[in-house]
Amino acid sequence: MFTEHQHFIAVDWGTSHLRAYLCLAEANKPLTVLEQGNNVGVKKITTDFQTTLMDSVAPWATHFGKLPILMIGQIGSSIGWKETQYLACPISPTEVISAGTRFNCLGHQVTIYPGLRCQLHNHLHDSMRGEEFHLLGWLAMAPQHLHGRHLVCLPGTHTKWVLIEDGKVVLFKTALTGELYDLLSSNSVLIQEKVSDLEFDFDAFIQGADFSLSSATDNFAHGLFSVRSKQLFEGYTTKQAHAYLSGLLIGGDVRAAKYATEWQLTQLSSVAIIGPPHLNKCFAKALNFCNINTTLWDVTEATLAGFNVVYQQAIKANND
Repeated sequence: MFTEHQHFIAVDWGTSHLRAYLCLAEANKPLTVLEQGNNVGVKKITTDFQTTLMDSVAPWATHFGKLPILMIGQIGSSIGWKETQYLACPISPTEVISAGTRFNCLGHQVTIYPGLRCQLHNHLHDSMRGEEFHLLGWLAMAPQHLHGRHLVCLPGTHTKWVLIEDGKVVLFKTALTGELYDLLSSNSVLIQEKVSDLEFDFDAFIQGADFSLSSATDNFAHGLFSVRSKQLFEGYTTKQAHAYLSGLLIGGDVRAAKYATEWQLTQLSSVAIIGPPHLNKCFAKALNFCNINTTLWDVTEATLAGFNVVYQQAIKANND
């Protein structure tokens, strides 16, 4: 499938967004991203999966021909194109590589990789799709990641908290932090207008996070309504209300991680956060508020490092 100087297309296709990357890969080197394209997520397509994918990569296919296409995310779920399995934890993310579902799409060899599943101590189940490649890349980005115990936070629509021991994903817990923010900021009485991320007010964010993190009891529902009351009686602007709501939700998420029975934050030297810069900064502020050190990793870089592991393993197998 791969040669030692190879163009291929990497696709992270989630619920809301499709992110495609035209990559140049070489043995024993990092990936080079030549171009990036975007399209709609699996829940927002207006035609079909094949048409949406081909529209996204058409210029690259015209120039380079029938390239391999590697895909992760909700495209492999029950609401996606080809449903792939969930591999059970504990597991090394490298085991995902050999379990992909392959098929031909208009001459392109397409591979969709599976997700992960785990069962927690309270017997509840959890799952991820796409984040396993973020972890695969993060593990490859520094040798120390493969040894010892690490807690990794993957902020997003469905934030993941992942416990890793000696390079294996032991378990993980999902919080609907981002989805709740979208729902409450767009479809509730709490806030009436939208703002851009460029207008984010970190002072208001800290106030919201402080409310959640300092609560001696579970005041979550009461705290949510304070988003509204602060606008009515304390002069909060729409910009401040959005940031305050974000702080409430992320603070609640971090508070749950702080008291989780599956790990002890005080016994960890730091928490690794793999996400987009804005969310990394928000989660880091909330964790630092709890005197927890953090390391920040860009999610795109980690994802592409994960795709590069697939390529490097394939080249090594070809040469063995």
